[in-house]
Amino acid sequence: MTATLIDGKQTAAAIRADLAGEVAELRRRGVTPGLGVVLVGEDPASVSYVTAKERACAEIGVFSADHRLPASTSQAELLALVERLNADAAIHGILVQLPLPRGLDEPAVLLAIRPDKDVDGFHPVNVGRLLLGQPGMLPCTPHGVMELLARYHVSLPGAHAVVVGRSNVVGKPLAVLLARKGPRANATVTLCHTGTRDLGAITRQADVLVAAAGRPAMITADMVKPGAAVIDVGVNRVPDATRKAGYRLVGDVDFERVREKAGLITPVPGGVGPMTIAMLLANVVEAARRAAGAGAPAAGPS
Repeated sequence: MTATLIDGKQTAAAIRADLAGEVAELRRRGVTPGLGVVLVGEDPASVSYVTAKERACAEIGVFSADHRLPASTSQAELLALVERLNADAAIHGILVQLPLPRGLDEPAVLLAIRPDKDVDGFHPVNVGRLLLGQPGMLPCTPHGVMELLARYHVSLPGAHAVVVGRSNVVGKPLAVLLARKGPRANATVTLCHTGTRDLGAITRQADVLVAAAGRPAMITADMVKPGAAVIDVGVNRVPDATRKAGYRLVGDVDFERVREKAGLITPVPGGVGPMTIAMLLANVVEAARRAAGAGAPAAGPS
């Protein structure tokens, strides 16, 4: 058996195409979706991520206001910028690129963003809405995983889903989304982590296995149930002298061996990563739609 490849690039492109149509309709009504992007410092990975997000905005017609601040920016200065973006009617979503430089209080900055403009889905209000099954901004990576499962017709009701990784960004919210009532979820979920005893005994029970622990190739073929859908959220740099950059990107799954046992599998790169940006754009468009009074906010996967 060789697993079917879940193509995140192709799926994300289809979502962006749909969003472009929605943006065009909003613009005809006089509303241009706007994203305020805040980057503090010059961390190369953060610069790369922000550039990719701004390029994706331009592709579908979303206006992005770029605010690049020096690493010496104070907490007060950063909070003042967030407050200006909160008050700007042309900005429907605010993205503060993480991590912030040492000395800045990330939780305080995220808390300062208005929940209706929190397109990362990190504000406690949106986290609470997620837990209660209420409409709100969904975190982008978990939402992207749910979209991949839906678009590749992975049946979740009654299935055993195992999530390896308990981060606030991916593992915990994804476990909640998978367990929600409804035809696109309703799974029985086990949340594991790097301290789980006999992890393989649990992962081998999974119909859907999500690896999001941030450890290269920690999920090996002997830990996977034959025919399982395997979603690899990990992005890890490992040394590789044959590459110009001196490293290559790998996931949390031993891809070459697991693909011979799984039913479906995401690659790294090209799997979950493109979906994260696509769902960020979806949140911006949804925020603009709400601001324009064009329908109720989307609840996401039910």
